[in-house]
Amino acid sequence: MRKAPQQARSREMVERLVTAGRRVLVERGYDAFSTNRVATVAGVSPGSLYQYFPDKAAILEVVIDRYWEEVADRVAASLADRIGEFGPGMVRATTDALLTALEADRELLRVVAEELPVQRNRERRAALERRVRELMTTYLAARPDSSHRPNPAVASWVVVLAIENLAMRWVLDQPEVVTRDQLLDEVLALVGGYLLA
Repeated sequence: MRKAPQQARSREMVERLVTAGRRVLVERGYDAFSTNRVATVAGVSPGSLYQYFPDKAAILEVVIDRYWEEVADRVAASLADRIGEFGPGMVRATTDALLTALEADRELLRVVAEELPVQRNRERRAALERRVRELMTTYLAARPDSSHRPNPAVASWVVVLAIENLAMRWVLDQPEVVTRDQLLDEVLALVGGYLLA
């Protein structure tokens, strides 16, 4: 952002701009995203927008950061609530939380995953993965049967990326042959087989 809003009115303006940016990104896609469209949807002049955001990249950055933070918060909360739990229930609940978080704004997920240039999204997605991996590493290290997996960080990397990619593809593709419960059962079998092998 160009300048941080100090007054309540300025903070409200920035929130309107970010909300409008999210809406334009979802409705028009990345290629048609522009500061003029964002200003129009927010009901402000382009000059007002430029007081806070120097260009469309700055608005996109805030929109995408907030999106991944929302997803990360939901998944991390689910995992943190179950840190003392061991077994299939934790894996299923965490995967379900990820699906729910991704489904909360499927349209924005589609734009983020399929339209944004990879470099725009890589850091933010990596931050989400890192946050969940750290919690998963703590969980695996605390397990009473953790001795058969000497490196919880490696196991966490494998599990988190497998679940994330399966969940993202399921939410975006909505395959008719795989129900949510079937996906959760398959993820549980996959993760259970890997961690208990």
